[in-house]
Amino acid sequence: QVQLVESGGGLVQAGGSLRLSCAASGSIFGINAMGWYRQAPGKQRELVATITTRGSTDYADSVKGRFTISRDTAENTVYLQMNSLKIEDTAVYYCNVEIRNWRVTSYWGQGTQVTVSL
Repeated sequence: QVQLVESGGGLVQAGGSLRLSCAASGSIFGINAMGWYRQAPGKQRELVATITTRGSTDYADSVKGRFTISRDTAENTVYLQMNSLKIEDTAVYYCNVEIRNWRVTSYWGQGTQVTVSL
């Protein structure tokens, strides 16, 4: 079994910062890509950022220059540093991790609420 535990969400004023964490534990031989997605009320889940095993990153245009994704391979953890937050960043944020055992399986975190206020 694999568990993903997210933390770091909360309420912040526009222009502020938050750092999300997602730690994977359990039966893990290796981890491929890790990423963050978000879903705002009434909208579809969308990609925010991804990071490969080699550290290559990709971002949604809406967060480029404001968000930074990183990973700690030894701790099986992915982070999302969010700066200059905007009202439109309000959403539930989910981490996604590709776990490599005898096959590659995609796992989702439980989601953490990020609310940006005026």
